[in-house]
Order: sequence, then structure tokens, then C-alpha cells
Amino acid sequence: MLLNDFDYELPEELIAQKPIEPRNASRLMVLNPATQEISHEHFYDLQKFLSAGDALIFNDTRVIPARLIGNKSTGGRVEIFLLRRIDAATWETLVKPGRKIHEGAEIFFSDELSCKVIGRTDFGGRVVQFKFDGVFEEILDRLGETPLPPYIHEKLDDIERYQTVYNRERGSAAAPTAGLHFTKQQMIDLENFGVNLGFVTLHVGLGTFRPVQTENIEEHQMHEEFYTIPAETAKLIHETKLAGKKVIAVGTTSIRTLESAAPDNFSVKVGSDSTKIFIYPGYEFKIVDALITNFHLPKSTLIMLVSAFAGREFILRAYNEAVRERYRFFSFGDAMLIRSRIDGGSNL
Repeated sequence: MLLNDFDYELPEELIAQKPIEPRNASRLMVLNPATQEISHEHFYDLQKFLSAGDALIFNDTRVIPARLIGNKSTGGRVEIFLLRRIDAATWETLVKPGRKIHEGAEIFFSDELSCKVIGRTDFGGRVVQFKFDGVFEEILDRLGETPLPPYIHEKLDDIERYQTVYNRERGSAAAPTAGLHFTKQQMIDLENFGVNLGFVTLHVGLGTFRPVQTENIEEHQMHEEFYTIPAETAKLIHETKLAGKKVIAVGTTSIRTLESAAPDNFSVKVGSDSTKIFIYPGYEFKIVDALITNFHLPKSTLIMLVSAFAGREFILRAYNEAVRERYRFFSFGDAMLIRSRIDGGSNL
């Protein structure tokens, strides 16, 4: 398939610059692939599309202050963007200006933190080794900045608004934005209704937001991202599938985690691993029955993933309708619920 097959026209004013309050007041477009119907709701209406015994699977990663500003020994300004931790002191990073930062270069951020470039990555980044005096995470909290996507031009009044309410595992360079719509009370209400909540961790990195630069999308190579599936989540998924209930992934990172760890249609493997899974039309889903997601960038791997789930033509029709209906797009935008591809009933 070609890259242009996943393009659409988006007016710039529809790119959300601020999160809506409360979180679950965002709009919710509901897609039914079985009937090809589209309806318009609000996120606080989500419960009416769920049944007792269904399982919502969330990505509980937390965005770290991944952007560091430092200087070379010659005084030149350098920006380091942390992508993936290799060990206690070593990270894969993006560096600006990359062309001027060679192996062996040292960058200084403060009296307590510096790094040395020790290698290159296959995506044009740099591997750096940090030297620090104290606890790295505490230093990073003091010196680093939480990065917002480049299409968001306004500063957040509260940077915690770019975190989900259930975050707990530090390590992401970007938020799993489908989860930003949930409030703590809504999650409590869903549990009281009988919906089960499970958690996985995928630390969002370059694999999620790296642009596709090949005309033939099948030639695109994803970047590794680390994930963990706890035993209790694997047990929940197995029991949900055996009971004939639905597994609903909250976000594309959750769906990539579950599908990466699925040996069959009823279970996922417990433990930690890295994934390079690239899901595009033609992929056969094993675990996930429905998906909660945001509206994604044109030509991105994420719009390819949702096209695999619901069908490319149906997704593009939905996106064009979202533009006509003035939905808000991308990280702080509105949400989409893609229902089961084989169930056209009143719930998922």
C-alpha cells in the first residue's frame, strides 16, 4: 500500500491546542465497522457501549521530562531528547543540531549532570552516557522539560494535564493520549458497572511517532519500544476471552502491546520485551475486539493501525466527517471508539 492512501485534508484550526475540561467532556465519534455506521456522542457516554465483564486495557506509562538543554565545551547550545533507556546511565536520544554532535562530544547541563556521545543509532540519533551526582530521576525532574508534540504551540498551565490520571511507570517520551479522556471518577463508575480494568506498560518512543518516509508503507521500519504485561492483566484477558466478552484497548500503544505478546486468540504472554510491531491493513488481530483512540496525523503509522482495525475507506470517511463536524484533532483532541468488527449489536 502507498503512503498517500492514508492522507486526508485537515484545517490547521482543528488541531487542539488546549485540553478540554473536564477530561471526559470531549466528543466521542463511534464507529461500527460491522454496519458502517457513524454516530456522535461524548466521552462521558462511553459506558453505554460497554457490557459487564468487558475489559478495558490501559497503558500506565508516565511521560518523563525528556528534553534537556545543555552546552558543548565550546559553548554551543545542544538539545537532547531522551527516547529509550539502555541501562542505568545510557540512553538512545535525538540530538539537535545532530550534524554537529559527533562521537566523543561532551554536553554539560549543570554541575550535577553531563553526558558523552558514545555512538550513533540506525535512525540518525545518538547514544549518550550520562555522568551525574545523585539520583538521575531526581536530577531529570529538576532540569528536564516534559515535551509536548510540535503541533501544540501553546504552553500548558498544568503540565500534569499531559499525563493520564492512572500513570505510574516512568519512561515515555510522549503521552498515550487516548487515555487522557478518562477521569478517576469515570474509571470508578465503570468498575462499579462491572467493566474490568487492566494495565500494561509501553514506554512511548520513536516507534510510535516516527514519520513514514517510504512511499511503499511496507518498507517502513518501526523503532523498538519497551513493554511489560503483568500476570494479573494476562489473567484478566484470558478470562475475558473465554467468557466471550470484549477486550477493549485504550489507545494504539495498548493495542500494539497486546498484539505483540499474543501467541493465540485467547492469551498474552506475561513479562517484559521490546516490540517493533507495525500494524497496517491486512493485519489479523488476535486479542483486541474494540479500540478507543484519538484522531491521528495524516500518513502516520497510527492512522494505518486504525485503518487495519476498521478498514481504510471507513476510517477516511470518518475522518472527513470529523472535519465537517469540527472535531478537535490529535493529542488534546476528541476521541473515537471503534466497535467490534463482527458485532453490530447495541453494545461492543
